[in-house]
Amino acid sequence: MYDFLHKKVKETISITDEEFEYAKTLFIPKKLRKKRFLLEDGEPCIYTTFVEKGLLRSFTVDDKGNEHILQFAMQGWWVADLYSFLTGEASDYNIEALEDSELLLITKDSWDLLLKEVPAFERYFRILIQNNLIATQRRLMGTMSTTAEERYLKLLEHFPDISQRVPQHMIASYIGVTRETLSRLRSQLY
Repeated sequence: MYDFLHKKVKETISITDEEFEYAKTLFIPKKLRKKRFLLEDGEPCIYTTFVEKGLLRSFTVDDKGNEHILQFAMQGWWVADLYSFLTGEASDYNIEALEDSELLLITKDSWDLLLKEVPAFERYFRILIQNNLIATQRRLMGTMSTTAEERYLKLLEHFPDISQRVPQHMIASYIGVTRETLSRLRSQLY
């Protein structure tokens, strides 16, 4: 179950087999069925999670009951409410499986131990957090400065199979438009 994590880590940093074997002892394997929650808002986020297989989404629900999707987490991605994970405070997010998923969870204490005992992992997570910050900034600027069509096409460019794996209303939420707007956009494009 750790093969994909091992592959992704080695793509980013140099790590020995012994270091990775130690790291494996700190993770908790978990299978999560479709439509089940890994995290619900109001709870503290006690794990950061690597997706070995499957697809999850991170989202909030506003006062009017509208969902706002922050992230789709596919195979090879990490998902968590990082603020809640690091502080122990209640999360504002929900994390739900959109497909049956196989996950590797690590608690804050185990994460801290991993960073201490295997310094290469500190570099690994620093790189991931840097890349996440850059992607978040680009997405925010894209939301402010591009059209819905451009955002939709960019999503399809980066994730060509997303429309087969995710309902259209969730894609609409992710790019910041209504279902109707996405439907019109799709009919104009195809």
